[in-house]
Parts: sequence; C-alpha cells; structure tokens
Amino acid sequence: MEKYLEHLFANQQYDKNNFFVLAGPCVVESEELVMEVAEKVSTICKNLGIPYIFKASYRKANRTSGSSFTGIGDMEALSILKKVGEKYHLPTVSDIHAHEEAALAAEYVDVLQIPAFLCRQTDLLIAAAATGKIVNVKKGQFVSGPSMKFAVEKIQKAGNDKVMLTERGNSFGYQDMIVDFRNIPLMKEHQVPVIMDCTHSLQQPNQTSGVTGGNPQLIETIAKAAIATGADGLFIETHPNPSIAKSDGANMLRLDLLQSLLEKLVRIRKAL
Repeated sequence: MEKYLEHLFANQQYDKNNFFVLAGPCVVESEELVMEVAEKVSTICKNLGIPYIFKASYRKANRTSGSSFTGIGDMEALSILKKVGEKYHLPTVSDIHAHEEAALAAEYVDVLQIPAFLCRQTDLLIAAAATGKIVNVKKGQFVSGPSMKFAVEKIQKAGNDKVMLTERGNSFGYQDMIVDFRNIPLMKEHQVPVIMDCTHSLQQPNQTSGVTGGNPQLIETIAKAAIATGADGLFIETHPNPSIAKSDGANMLRLDLLQSLLEKLVRIRKAL
C-alpha cells in the first residue's frame, strides 16, 4: 500500500493484504443519516480488517433534471463531513466540481474526488493537486483506461503524487453502462491505486423521467470481478433505504446487505 494511504488509515487497524473501501450515501442528506451510515460501515470494516474512507458528496452538481436534489447547503454539509470524520476517526472523501471549490473542500475532507464527467478539466485537477490532498479521479464514461495517464500526469506535474483512479464503466448507447475490466490492470500500469465504483457503473442514465435508473442486483457481481481483476479499492454507495434516497437511489446498495458482500469479497481476496 502506498505511503500516503498508510498515513490516511493510520487511525485504523486493518489487514494490510485487504482492499480498501470508500462507502457512504451519495450525498449528505442529513447529519442523522451520515452518522448512521458511518457508524455501521466503520464497525463492519473494523471487524473484517478493511481500511475505510467515509464517502458522501457535499453537493451534487451533475443532475439530469433541474428539480433534482443537490444538497442541504455547502457549508452545512462540509461541516457534517468533518464532524463524522472526527467522531469515528475516519478519513473522508467528497466530490468537487470547479477549481474554486478545491481549497475550501480541502479544509473539511481528506480526499478530493474528481467526477467522471470532469476528469479532463485541467484547471480542476491542478487546483485539487495544489491542496496537497489525495486526489481520486473517476475515469470518464468516454475515456479508456490507458488514456487516464494524462489525468495522473497533470496532478503529478502540479507537484502532487497522491493520486488514485476509479473505474466507473463506459457509456454503452444512450441509457446503459458497461464495465470493461481490462481497465483495472491497465490503469494499475499508471502506478497509482485503482478503485472500482461498484454502484455508478450500474447506472442507467438518460431516462425520460429525468431520474437515473440502475441495476443494484448486480453490485455483487461487479465487486467480485473487480477484486478478481486486481482492484486495490472498492467504491460503494450505500443507504439504509435506497428507495427514499435523495440521489442515485436506483443503483445504491441497501446498507443491511453490505456486511455479507464484504465478507465474500474478503474471502476472494484471500484466495488470490
């Protein structure tokens, strides 16, 4: 494991041979939800020896419909993320969408995440790099694994070697995604940790309702294949009741299913 990840997980006891997990609700809906998910997921990961980063977006800028939920307010959501990190001794990650957001978000979270649609935005990548935080870049739905070397290079040339890449599938027609698992070993060639987004890769975008659909019944399949093909980490959005989630509920994992899934994945990792 890279030194910057070892430092990130310094407050956790974990099996160094395990994958790590970024998990939480899609967006900060409330402090109550964030605390509930963080407590349950951190307990599961501790028991299984899995290093854990709490994930939630403080704001959702990329919405299909103008009426979709975007957040409870930037400062309130960022404060909640900082509070959950301090309470449960967890590193946290959240998206940023514009270069002017990088420095602000970096005051509250440990990892800055670049959304897939923005993976080629040079000013955004450089601003994230300048904070000195770990930068997790999601591979665009329109980008190949090998071409993500340019995103890595932009961040490294800006003076920051703390980079991770996340595979989240590629566009397949207008309303579906497909995962090419060749991208995991190909992106590992860039000498950075590679994460599999097990939930967004199952989205069904561009629905006529203006709300993205999904296939959450296949989350386990995607996760198993990711571990088998060498993923260093897994990104999983989870919610106690995805049917009432305010964002991306159609492709989230129900929280009570997470433990059994991670138990299976740990066994696969050990077998490898």
